[in-house]
Amino acid sequence: AGKGTGMVEKANELAEKHGWFLCHQFETDANWKFHYDTTGPEICNDLKSIGSDLDYFVSGYGTGGTFHGAGKYIKEKSPDTKIILAEPGAANLIGSGIKTDRHADGSPLKSHPAFAAHPIQGWTPDFIPLVLEKGLGLQDEMVEIPDGVSVQTSQALARNEGILTGISGGATMWAAIETAKKAPEGSVIVAMLPDTGERYLSTPLFASIDADMNEEELEIARSTPNFILEPSA
Repeated sequence: AGKGTGMVEKANELAEKHGWFLCHQFETDANWKFHYDTTGPEICNDLKSIGSDLDYFVSGYGTGGTFHGAGKYIKEKSPDTKIILAEPGAANLIGSGIKTDRHADGSPLKSHPAFAAHPIQGWTPDFIPLVLEKGLGLQDEMVEIPDGVSVQTSQALARNEGILTGISGGATMWAAIETAKKAPEGSVIVAMLPDTGERYLSTPLFASIDADMNEEELEIARSTPNFILEPSA
C-alpha cells in the first residue's frame, strides 16, 4: 500500500523494533563505491583484454548503485563513452525534473509525484534514491521504456539467444537495442542484465505459458510409449 516509500519506512520500523542492522542501500555511499571498485573495473579490464574500446554503457536503476559506481569509473577511464540511463515511461522520475523530498538521513519523505505503477520489478521505486541522485549528470542520454517491451524483450532473449533474464533485464536490453539502432556501425555497447528469469515464474513474464502441457507438447510426449503424463480428467 505504501509502495517503495512504505517499504523503506517498514524496514526502518522493523530495525528499530528488533535492533536489526539496516543497510540503507538507497542512501549509503558504500553502495555505489562497491561498483566503482568492482563492476566498473571488470567491464573496462575485460574490454581492454580484447583490445576494444567502450562506446556505450546502458543501465537501468533500482538503487542506482550500478549506474553511479560503474558509470563514474567508466567515465574516468573512458571519457568518450556515452552512458545511457533507462527508466520506465510510466514512472519517469528523473525525466520529470522533480527532486525527491528527503528525511535528514537521505531516505524519501514521500512518494514522488511522477511515479505510476510499472511492470519492471526491481526498477524505479516511487522515489529517486539518494545513491542515484548523487550520480546524476554522468548520463549522456535518458531512455524511457514503453509498457510491454520489457517482457517481450526478455522472452525474445530466451527464445532466440538462450539468455534467461528477468523483466528488468529485458528493459535494459530494449534500451541497448534502441541505442544500437542509432549508434555508428561497429560500436561496442555494454548492457547490464543482473537477474535471472527463474525468479519471475509467478510474474507476467511467464503468464503466457500454461502450467499444463498443451496439445503440441502432449503429441510429442505420446510419440514414445512410456512415461506420459496425461492430463487428469
